[in-house]
Amino acid sequence: MDLDPVDHPMDHPKAAHDHRRLGRELGLFGTDPLIGAGLPYWLPDGAVVRHTLEEYVREAERAAGYRHVYSPVLAKVELYETSGHWAHYRDDMYPPMETGAEQLVLRPSLCPHHALVYRSRSRSYRELPLRIAELGGMFRSEPSGVLGGLTRVRAIHLNDAHVFCTLGQAVDEARAALALIARAYDDLGIRAARYRLSLPGEGGKYVADPELWRRATGLLREVLAGSGVAYEEAEGEAAFYGPKIDVQIADAAGRESTLSTVQIDFHQPERFGLSYIGADGARHRPVLVHRSVIGSVERAVAHLVEWHGGAFPVWLAPVQLAVLPVSEAQAARAGDVVRRALAAGLRAELAGPEQGSLGARIRAARLVPYQAVIGEREAEGDLAAVRLRDGRRPGAVPVAGLLRRIGDRAAARGTGLWGGA
Repeated sequence: MDLDPVDHPMDHPKAAHDHRRLGRELGLFGTDPLIGAGLPYWLPDGAVVRHTLEEYVREAERAAGYRHVYSPVLAKVELYETSGHWAHYRDDMYPPMETGAEQLVLRPSLCPHHALVYRSRSRSYRELPLRIAELGGMFRSEPSGVLGGLTRVRAIHLNDAHVFCTLGQAVDEARAALALIARAYDDLGIRAARYRLSLPGEGGKYVADPELWRRATGLLREVLAGSGVAYEEAEGEAAFYGPKIDVQIADAAGRESTLSTVQIDFHQPERFGLSYIGADGARHRPVLVHRSVIGSVERAVAHLVEWHGGAFPVWLAPVQLAVLPVSEAQAARAGDVVRRALAAGLRAELAGPEQGSLGARIRAARLVPYQAVIGEREAEGDLAAVRLRDGRRPGAVPVAGLLRRIGDRAAARGTGLWGGA
């Protein structure tokens, strides 16, 4: 997967937002020189966003027929010699670690590991397509001068998957992956800047097999045509082993980068000697479809922070409901509302009078989707005076109904808060 941003000026709806600034202000993530450049840590609210996003992707993949695996973040150099990474991608990898007679290296990609998962036993055509997914760590030896925030990091957590299939299944599998990406963007409330068919360029380190490149490129063009999306072709942006469809996003400054990818690969099944037993009883070579719905979790969260300005969709928000008692007299009742919200599976917090005036607390919770103000009348009637993040005030509603509504909105995903919006 290509994670390198390319300058490409364009309009962006949240040009004033910078995820590095907002990340600090909202307490999402941080860095420390003792840990090192390009190695951010996640604070509690940021960890909530990340965990929720990861679970969303796993759920979407399970529903689409993917099986999840775990694989180690390092392996012997020989693995990457087999995959071709050592010959074509070594400059972006960390140097080997000597461990007795072995040389181990931090992985720059998950696909070699998944190739080994596939070949762990004999496969039949009846098992295909075999969809293997993992949200796993990988590492890139990025120069310190290009590191920044969550968008350029050295430790990457990639939402990756590989579909092992027949040649006749490859287009449908790649097209289904594009549909999965589009649905995720809708749920996240973001949109693609453009789709790009990334092709090899002059002078790059690419696998030298023109016929495989031609076949893979033709299939990806068929995928794009069948998906009905407009796209541009770009030379010099392909992976070393094959062409790919890149779903491009733009940051607050208009810089473009790749978030999601779909690739058709004939090279690595050949390198690893992968096969399946066909209906004719003979061995056949599978085709490998690489795909990533949200790319790296780091870049995805950075983009979500900038796109939404920290005002995340209800289902993704670190705190979904802030409960504000008007005075200390309503604190006990407000605490009970928080407990009920937590029991209902919502993320709720109490913002009591010890945190300042009611106005100050309302302003402090401005990015929380829902605020429930509990005054004397509300406390007596088990009500909550609701304030929405967008400034609307639906008024006093029963607490039980409010919690159900928030839960329904979170379950439905999307970006609406109340009624039709």
